Amino acid sequence: MPITEADILYEDNHLIAVNKRAGDIVQIDETGDEPLDEQVKKYIAAKYNKPNGAFLGVIHRLDRPVSGVILFAKTSKALERMNAIFKNREVRKTYFAVVRNKPARLEGNLVHWLIKNPQKNVVTAYNKEVPDSQRSELDYKLIGELGGFYLLQVNPLTGRSHQIRVQLSTMDCPIVGDNKYGYPRGSKKGSICLHARQLEFIHPVQKEPIKIFAKLPVDGFWERYEGFKIS
Repeated sequence: MPITEADILYEDNHLIAVNKRAGDIVQIDETGDEPLDEQVKKYIAAKYNKPNGAFLGVIHRLDRPVSGVILFAKTSKALERMNAIFKNREVRKTYFAVVRNKPARLEGNLVHWLIKNPQKNVVTAYNKEVPDSQRSELDYKLIGELGGFYLLQVNPLTGRSHQIRVQLSTMDCPIVGDNKYGYPRGSKKGSICLHARQLEFIHPVQKEPIKIFAKLPVDGFWERYEGFKIS
C-alpha cells in the first residue's frame, strides 16, 4: 500500500516522519517485500516532481510488527547529524505497549544484557553481563487498564534490537500478539501491540525542539487506548 499524505506526521526540507503500519519493513530484507524507505522515496519523488528519484536516509528502525513514528532524512547533512543525535542518546523515544499481565511494580527501570541470534532473529536477555552481550535499559510505567489488558508507557534509554519486546517479556509482561517473546498466540495481521508513540529531539539544522506524535492504529483493539496521555 503506497504512502499518502495521511501517513506523514512531519516534513520539512531536511526530515520526514511517517506513521509506520505494523507489517511494513523499514529496509529491504530477504522477503523481497517493498520496504518503507522505498515507499517514502516514491512519495517524495511524486510530490516534488523528481523524475530521477529522491534521496532518503534511514536514521533508525522499527521491527516489522511494530507501528508508529519513524523518521527519515531527506538530505545527507540531516542524516549525518541525526545519526549523531541518536548515537548520543539526545532523542527521547516514547512507546505504548499493551500487555495482559499487570506488572508487579507499577513503574520501574529495567537493565538487561542482550544477545541476538541472527539465524533465528531472536534476542535473549540476561540479568548480568555475559560475553558478547549488549547492555539494554528502559523505563516503564503503567498508565492505563481496559478490559483486563494493561497499557504501559515505555521509554527506552538504549536502542537495541527487540529491546522492549524481550525486556518486558523478561518481567513476565509479554506484549499482546508477540508470540516470539512469550505471548500465547500471535496476531493474524502479523502485528504486536507495540507502538512508537512519540519522538522528541532538537532539530539538526533549525536547532528548535521537535515533538512528533503518532496516533494508534485503528484495528478494532488498539484505538481504544487513544485517550491515554503520555505521562
